[in-house]
Amino acid sequence: MTSPSPTVLRPEAAPALDLLTVPQVMARLQLGRSAVYDLLRSGQLASITLGRARRIPTHALTDFIRTRLEQEAAA
Repeated sequence: MTSPSPTVLRPEAAPALDLLTVPQVMARLQLGRSAVYDLLRSGQLASITLGRARRIPTHALTDFIRTRLEQEAAA
């Protein structure tokens, strides 16, 4: 008997499950911890808090990058 294949999460199927940790965002943006927390504190990067843990939805990171690119292009 074969084992069942793992479930593949698609963004359109379960966007709430695509959450990143602060260290993952740090790696993707190549920024330090303080810089990421500054973005979160200022509201430039959206996040949710689960207990004491901060999580950033992938769509929030994508929106942040898109907004910054548009700002750079307009400048």
